[in-house]
Amino acid sequence: MLTAKMITEVVQRALDEDAPWGDITSETLIPAHATATAVLNAREDGVFAGADVFAAAFELTDPSIEVDLLIADGEKFVAGQKLATISGPARGVLTAERIGLNFVQRMSGIATLTAAYVSRISGTKARIADTRKTTPGLRSFERHAVICGGGHNHRFSLSDAVMAKDNHLAVLTSGGKDLTTELARVRAALPHTMKLEVEVDRVDQIAPVLAAGVDIIMLDNFSTDQLREGVALIAGRAIVEASGGVNLDTVAEIASTGVDVISVGALTHSARALDLGLDIELS
Repeated sequence: MLTAKMITEVVQRALDEDAPWGDITSETLIPAHATATAVLNAREDGVFAGADVFAAAFELTDPSIEVDLLIADGEKFVAGQKLATISGPARGVLTAERIGLNFVQRMSGIATLTAAYVSRISGTKARIADTRKTTPGLRSFERHAVICGGGHNHRFSLSDAVMAKDNHLAVLTSGGKDLTTELARVRAALPHTMKLEVEVDRVDQIAPVLAAGVDIIMLDNFSTDQLREGVALIAGRAIVEASGGVNLDTVAEIASTGVDVISVGALTHSARALDLGLDIELS
């Protein structure tokens, strides 16, 4: 969840990074008494995300700046649409402009890409989920944007669930240990509130993993025929997640196999920043 505390901490760090000793350009060129009115304009269609983050960039720079948001997170917009108005001391508006835009362009880009994936799987039972492939320090922001686009969040961090991937399993079964026995031991030791997910990359791994009573099985880089086979073998006894090889051209076919979740790293590591502009008039 994106909280006010997170927003304040991250945005303030960004502002400090951008103007560590003040905005020399604005302080040199712009009179202290000058005021400005600015409009956040959409230059392409998209889905909005980052309203509170955008506003915080200006309000933390100068509390007297007023931000009027004309759209809410998760709403669609079209090119040419006004998304927000900003008014107040010109120096502050100019200082905060780039940081506010950086965040809202990045977050709206993620929301827009997520919405495209969600649209492709309409009519199936699958849900689109993000991954931990996020920008360090910005995970809460980027995952909020995924939600705005109609997607879902995977585990937030390494502390939230047990997720055994290929390297974990290699260590776990070293010395000839039985996979089912070791996973069952892990399952028995976990609190009842914590999920256990296991990644497999071959169909023949499914049965021994399923026998351990895991909650979620990730089918990694399976072909669509293998995904169908895996869904049939699991038969509702665990949540089925598909991962690997997912893009806008393949996601619909993957969803048609009957999987429950499709995790997509591209939502956060490959989203393009949307073209949004801030047009300022001095008075």
